[in-house]
Amino acid sequence: MASPTIRIFTLLTLLTPSLALSASQWRAQSIYQVLTDRFGLPNNSTTAPCNAAAQRYCGGTYSGIINNLDYIQHMGFTAVWISPFNQQIFTNSSNTDGDSYHGYWASDIHSLNPRFGTEADLIALSDELHRRGMYLMADAVPNHMAFEGCRACVDYSTLKPWNRAEWYHEGCGIRYEDQRSVEVCWQGGDRVSLPDLKTEREEVRAVWNQWVADVVRKYKIDGLRIDSAKHIEPSFWDGFNKAAGVYILGEVYSGDPNYVIPYQRYMDGLLDYPGYYWIMRAFRSSSGSIAELVSGLNTIKNSALDTSLFGSFLENHDVERFAYFTKDVARTKNAIAFIMLKDGIPIVYQGQEQGYSGAGIPHNREALWLSGYSTSSELYGWIARLNRIRRWVITQDDRYLTYRAFPIYSDSNTIVMKKGHTGDQIISVYTNLGSSSTTSLALSSSATGFTPGQVVMDVVSCTPFTANPDGSLTVALVQGVPRVLYPAAHLTGSGICPDLETGTPIPTPSSTLTPSLISSSAPATTQSQTPVCTSPVQVEFQVLASTAWGESIKLVGNTTALGSWTPSLALPLSPSRYTAANPIWWASVPLTPGTAVAYKFIKVGSSGQVAWQGGGDRVYAVGCERGVVGGSW
Repeated sequence: MASPTIRIFTLLTLLTPSLALSASQWRAQSIYQVLTDRFGLPNNSTTAPCNAAAQRYCGGTYSGIINNLDYIQHMGFTAVWISPFNQQIFTNSSNTDGDSYHGYWASDIHSLNPRFGTEADLIALSDELHRRGMYLMADAVPNHMAFEGCRACVDYSTLKPWNRAEWYHEGCGIRYEDQRSVEVCWQGGDRVSLPDLKTEREEVRAVWNQWVADVVRKYKIDGLRIDSAKHIEPSFWDGFNKAAGVYILGEVYSGDPNYVIPYQRYMDGLLDYPGYYWIMRAFRSSSGSIAELVSGLNTIKNSALDTSLFGSFLENHDVERFAYFTKDVARTKNAIAFIMLKDGIPIVYQGQEQGYSGAGIPHNREALWLSGYSTSSELYGWIARLNRIRRWVITQDDRYLTYRAFPIYSDSNTIVMKKGHTGDQIISVYTNLGSSSTTSLALSSSATGFTPGQVVMDVVSCTPFTANPDGSLTVALVQGVPRVLYPAAHLTGSGICPDLETGTPIPTPSSTLTPSLISSSAPATTQSQTPVCTSPVQVEFQVLASTAWGESIKLVGNTTALGSWTPSLALPLSPSRYTAANPIWWASVPLTPGTAVAYKFIKVGSSGQVAWQGGGDRVYAVGCERGVVGGSW
């Protein structure tokens, strides 16, 4: 079960929402990556054109992000990663390298990019995230500045605060087989050059350290993603990280785990580029290499300092969209589930949930507003469900975060992963065969940790499986969709599979009762019995429902205790356990054993307007013991 430390931290985040998270507290987060220029417009337009291929500014701002935070939060994300915010060079319209809409071409580190908004706008974004119990991750670029023109043409007087050539390494092209060259030579080209700072000089380090301390404090930043981390000498990071005082996630752009892993000695976490390449190559087609993925995962598991602090991703602004490689949604679902349920902090790049399919830069930097912020897209719902599953498992056993996942079975098209201690483990079954396939496999008890007769739930489809008498489990993968198996007894109150949590449906309240008992101490399987008790029993109703300021959730039903279907008499639910990551409303009410209680949740707005939960009435059969009934909205 969740430790007292986790419970205390949850309380603290409610009381002091602007308090920056420690690295260990970032483990439980889920990050949505935003390109500030391409996420939301200040006028909320969803039709304004944006030609990604043109590589020019399209008009996204901080206020555009604020206006659409519901879209991010309802997908289950708890943190937002934004583009670098420093003042940029603005290039000539004829420059074929495009403009600085991405934020990686700074000209003045002490000023903000006015295209994204004002200081007040950035502070407002941070404040709104914190009001929601969410967190802000900012992108930082301490390696270089930018100039429109060739390396030999740089006018250093245009760069602030380092405005003389002496603060920069001499211009040279990088030879990636030579680490010294990687650290002192220049990125960029001759249309836009990126003067490489002498970060080894104490004067340069002092400025960066003061800068990061100032911006973290001023904008209430909770974490930093560091661009081009491998291009800076390792000794730079100790002072910078201490000055920042927040979680640092470094970009070491390489698929070689032996090159990437050592950088965790210098910063909290690393973007898992090796894992990205293995997962992408494994799932993009039926001929993908599962064997390479298995080998790579074992290398990371046995070599990395702390895989729980890695950033796990399938897409970002620098790589091709996964849908560029395959149009098969089942393969995409496998790959997304894999990155969200493996070790590390899940990161989803804007547009992935809409199935965007751009190739490499600049085509992978599409405007999200052109999707209309659809919440009905198949992958939006898929990601939201995976976030909910991960969040629930963490609340049941926070050791899940630091348990190192590993493959327990693989063949040429299938990989099965175990993460979590036995009793609270997730067993995930993945395939690259695609949506036209159906396959099955048997998993041994010694591999899964499941016991004879144990009921486990595929929490993405709410399909139950029962372990065989020897504890083994036979699992079918239908139409290429993965299975995510979790002990059914631990789902009570989660809202993940409501039919399980509310018991066997009862056709009408007047039918002969065979009560289904769901309690916090009972196994999550239907039990039939004739009540021999008469005294009322407490039944706790819970619902996961995200609400806006001023809204509340109530419970209405066919009994006097639940208002006899009258909204004005409905039972108010308490938000005392509510967090952005786990928006629980709850109430406990005495009910009579042997009765069937029909009910629904309603949402009451700040001005009293009532919205009813969709679908038919829920029915709960009251037993003789205390019950806990979960649901979701």
